[in-house]
Amino acid sequence: MSSQAGIDVQAHIETLIHEFRTSDPLMPVIVLHAEESAQDERVGKLVEELRAGQEAHGSRLAVPPKAPREAAEPVRAAHLVRKLGEPGRWDSPGALYRRYAFPRLRLVRAIEEAVRELDRDGPPPSPTTPDAEREQEQRLLDQLAKQRWRPGAGSRWRVGPSLFDTAHVLPASVVAGLAVLLASVDLWVALAAVLGILALLTALNYWLPGRAPIFLWLRRESRWFLTTTFLLPVSGQQPSEVRLLHPFRSWRAIAARANEVADSVREGGQAQLQLHVLALLEDLRDNHRRRSWDLRGLKRIRPPMLFLPGADEQGGGFALIKAVSDVRSVRSELDPLLLVASVAKDQVRLLDQHHSAHPVQQAAQLSDGLRDGIRRAHQEWEHGLRAGQSPSRSGEVPWELRIALPTEDLRRLEEQRRWCTRAPSRPALARLVWSLPVFSLAGLLIVGSLGYSWWDLRSRYCSAGVLTANHDTELVEGVGGTDECVGIATGGVRFADEGRTGTADAGTAGSAVPWTLGQLEDRIHAENARIERSHQGSYVTVVYAGPLSGSPEDGGRPPVKGSEELAGVYLAQVVINRRNKVKLRVLPANGGIDMSRQKTMADRIATYAEKDPTVVGVIGLGRDLKTSLATAERLVEAGLPVVSGTNSAAYLPRQAPNWFSLAAPDNWQADQLGILVRQLRTPGNPQYAAVLARNTRGSDDLYTDEQAYYGGRMLKREGFLTKELRYQVNVGTASLENQVEKLCEQGEPPSVIYFAGRAEDVGPLMSELTSRCGDRRIAVITGDDLSKADFERGEPVAQKVTLYHASLADLETPADGTLFYANAEKFLPGLGGKDASHTSPFLRNGQTALSHDATQALYEAASRSRSQKPQRPVAEGASRGPSREPQNRATTWVNLRTVRLKNMATGTIDFTNAPVYGDRAGHGIALVRVRKGDDGAVVSTKLCGRPAGDSRPLTGKDCDITTPDTPE
Repeated sequence: MSSQAGIDVQAHIETLIHEFRTSDPLMPVIVLHAEESAQDERVGKLVEELRAGQEAHGSRLAVPPKAPREAAEPVRAAHLVRKLGEPGRWDSPGALYRRYAFPRLRLVRAIEEAVRELDRDGPPPSPTTPDAEREQEQRLLDQLAKQRWRPGAGSRWRVGPSLFDTAHVLPASVVAGLAVLLASVDLWVALAAVLGILALLTALNYWLPGRAPIFLWLRRESRWFLTTTFLLPVSGQQPSEVRLLHPFRSWRAIAARANEVADSVREGGQAQLQLHVLALLEDLRDNHRRRSWDLRGLKRIRPPMLFLPGADEQGGGFALIKAVSDVRSVRSELDPLLLVASVAKDQVRLLDQHHSAHPVQQAAQLSDGLRDGIRRAHQEWEHGLRAGQSPSRSGEVPWELRIALPTEDLRRLEEQRRWCTRAPSRPALARLVWSLPVFSLAGLLIVGSLGYSWWDLRSRYCSAGVLTANHDTELVEGVGGTDECVGIATGGVRFADEGRTGTADAGTAGSAVPWTLGQLEDRIHAENARIERSHQGSYVTVVYAGPLSGSPEDGGRPPVKGSEELAGVYLAQVVINRRNKVKLRVLPANGGIDMSRQKTMADRIATYAEKDPTVVGVIGLGRDLKTSLATAERLVEAGLPVVSGTNSAAYLPRQAPNWFSLAAPDNWQADQLGILVRQLRTPGNPQYAAVLARNTRGSDDLYTDEQAYYGGRMLKREGFLTKELRYQVNVGTASLENQVEKLCEQGEPPSVIYFAGRAEDVGPLMSELTSRCGDRRIAVITGDDLSKADFERGEPVAQKVTLYHASLADLETPADGTLFYANAEKFLPGLGGKDASHTSPFLRNGQTALSHDATQALYEAASRSRSQKPQRPVAEGASRGPSREPQNRATTWVNLRTVRLKNMATGTIDFTNAPVYGDRAGHGIALVRVRKGDDGAVVSTKLCGRPAGDSRPLTGKDCDITTPDTPE
């Protein structure tokens, strides 16, 4: 500073700035003038020096431009305020935080420009009727709509500000946040939702016909416009109602208020000026609000300053000073603006006629200098401010702190004495913590954390969003390194969903079934949704547990077994739900390729059952593995009974009390096959036989070992000299060259081979027997897994080999008395007019029929009435009547031992004599012969059989191997 007066004024200003860091001090309108008119120029220069010093200190400040001299004084002052609404005018080197924003002042300017546009040819006449008043208001609203309620002709095409308008970002962010947290959508879906909603809102905001932008009532300037009480004197009306959640009511209030403001703008004068000043001060107050989302008030540690060097009446400076004082006297909020003006000595009197504050020089006489005089004058101004705002003192400018600068203090100082103070400028903690770099780092960390969470959840679960996942299924590494989706399908999980489960649902591998796994899952899901929506409290839930993952060797297509069994479950569901009061809900569960992950699946089923009391039991588990007993025991812990259609393990009913199976056990099957073997034995001569079995080392397959054990025991009992050979399966193909070579090249080749393998291994076996055993006649005996083989569709049979196998069920005998096939034609997808019968290639292996009957049996136990007699038979399709009610899993388990259902697809399902920890009687079975006919075609002939529920033993007479070929 070049003078002592400047140093002292600067020191006082810095004192106010220092207080501003931690509080909201009263900011006066500091008016500087000299004691002598000759020093007016020096006072103006002092204000310029103050401005330059504050700019160097990093204060945000502005100097209004020159106003047109030909206009009236309030109009000139309003012009100054409008120019102050340009954010660039407040830029200063070193200023902290971002630019100021003036949305309220811009709204007032928009209304003013709309009025000027409408009154271009002259002001409209005063409305004399309500219709004329409404028409005038409508014209104003239409003009504002053209301007999009923004000042400036080119604002319509400024897409950027509208795109990042809080009124747009807020609803878009809320929708996207709810989508992420509640709907568990993918991260890219959430981001696409945000961008899409923003783009849609922007497009609607600019091109949708209407009188206002979308979400106008949510803008902060609109809320201020509706709630400020300063505008009430304009019309004398009561405040408009403000309801942020009522857009139409708020819109009507905004329209009415805009019309009032337009009237005041047309009137001009002090009302127009004070409205501009009010908007400016409110914007500045909002720009320094400490309790804001960005803590901008804590980052801007210096108040905004407005400098008016050489203020006079002609330039509008006096009107601006008075308007600032008037607005502050009327409104209740403090604003941070510090206004510093210099006034010529002979024009001071024009500010007011009877200013009674003590001159500074009188206060200085009681102190040691000007600085103390300024401080005392400031204290007296604060003490007298309340009285100065009273109506009786209307001739004064109460917020003005007038300082008369003595001549001796305005003299130029020597160079070495030019110094001034500065308030501490250490950045606030909020500036360091709540800042863009910290936000950017935090944003990167959050995005990285969300990305890692999304990647982690997506790598562990089949259905996952950014923060949540469906824990009822999980991804596990399967054969060939592909991911398998294992668990129970709830929510939107589909095991036929390509890319997530390793299952491409383009048909079922190597099968004649006309439906796809995806069709079945979609129909089951739709049926479940209908039940959950309309039959709450009147349904039970069963879980189908089977192999629903496709093997990479089959192109990822679903396996035959899983698709066929699930079809039977769905068929039972749809029939039950259309004929019974208690409904059936079905949840598919996947145990992985060949049920290799059935223990994990059982854990997911048990966990889900704890949350859902409607789950009453499990259907399926049709593959005998080393983990089968542990799986059954896990379900015992959950209190869930299991009704299996195809699992022929003999040990499970003896060791698992919850196990109920429709398939004949392996030991009993081997005994029935012994009836045929006995006819192949030549009495009195030694005869050789062999057991050819898969090598199960390193695998969970227990079915092969059981078949090999019981088959070998049966051969020895029938008098054969028996040895056992094991073969390997490499990359899904059985390698039988060495084993068949040993059998065929020995001195006494075996006449009977008990094949303890899978249906897919029969082709390689027949090829090796054809090439290595020549014309030797060999009988191959095997278990029920050969029911899945389709010999008529390409499975080879050697010319001199006769194949005998057990079938899962005898479907022929009960076919005429069951509704199963009629219902299949009606409800199963993909049949397309095909006939459904026990000879249909997609039904004859019994997989679908057995799972259908197992579902019917479990439902029967889960829907019994407590008063119902336990021995009462219930025919398929019979109405259960109003006495039926859903049962819990405990009573379902108990009721299973009372179930007896006639006319099922496989016969009569009877658990009434099933002992706990023991074998039951009455399993269905069929013994089938497969060989080439004279014409070279493969012929399958059922030698004998009995339906489920029939306990009569089979005999050699019933199962005569000399029976002529009668194709099934």
